[in-house]
Amino acid sequence: MLAGETRDELFGSSRAMLDLNEYLHKVALSDATVLITGETGTGKERVAGNLHRLGPRSSGPFVSVNCATLPETLIESELFGHHRGAFTGAIADFPGRFAEADHGTLFLDEVGELTHSAQAKLLRSIEDGEVVPLGSTRRRQVDVRIVVATNAALEDMVERHSFRADLFYRLNVVRIELPPLRERPDDIAPILDHFISQQNSRHALSVGRPDAELLDRMQRYDWPGNIRELRNMVEAMFVDPPQGQSISLADLPPSFRRLFKESSRTGENERQRLVEVLRETKWNKVAAAREMNWSRMTLYRKLAKYDLSSEPG
Repeated sequence: MLAGETRDELFGSSRAMLDLNEYLHKVALSDATVLITGETGTGKERVAGNLHRLGPRSSGPFVSVNCATLPETLIESELFGHHRGAFTGAIADFPGRFAEADHGTLFLDEVGELTHSAQAKLLRSIEDGEVVPLGSTRRRQVDVRIVVATNAALEDMVERHSFRADLFYRLNVVRIELPPLRERPDDIAPILDHFISQQNSRHALSVGRPDAELLDRMQRYDWPGNIRELRNMVEAMFVDPPQGQSISLADLPPSFRRLFKESSRTGENERQRLVEVLRETKWNKVAAAREMNWSRMTLYRKLAKYDLSSEPG
């Protein structure tokens, strides 16, 4: 979390997020492995940081690794370390992220990007509490809490044999699913207020809140980038800050004005699109979720919301 932020500012104030915050506190006090799922931009790394900050390991290190940004040839070295000369370019010993997180928390973002070899070693390290650096035969004991995150459907990856089933079941001990911003439009206003307040403090300004028309448009927008996209919009807006008491559509950067003007999705349109996709996929829920660019849990929530739990007769 950023300095000065509270856990509630991270998510918003909807009932779903208040319940999630309450659950987050309970999970933080345990030492169980946690799998955080959700679309990109929903705040998975911040949730992991909160789990560390609120838990008994808070005085230890919090080490974050984005598995998607690591070259395939360096993933195992990054996680488990290496000895000098273990491979071309290994000019010095490196302890690895597991060792750096000893007595703390290791957060592996986009864990679905790990190679099969790295998945096998990760499973063994979690099970045994040991790591073996590349180029060494000596095992090092580590005491690390594992928190992982993904925006991929690991269950589908297991079915396709691109993710190890045994590792999935070892990681899927406690699961925290972050809903996308489009499913909790009531949270847009408080999150927006928070980001505006941040920028006002940074620039010594007093930019106001969005007017009713703009807020309505924002609540109808899909927000494919979720909270990250909302934050980016506010940062871009402060390049040429609004001067009035409130923010209108005209005050936004051109790219966002165009997005909100073109956004005309309503709940009925979404239901109609979902029905069409279900028919096209012959009610194959995995295929439908993929076509809608939703997680499996998001699809189930939408089916319940629109009373589409079963194929109509």
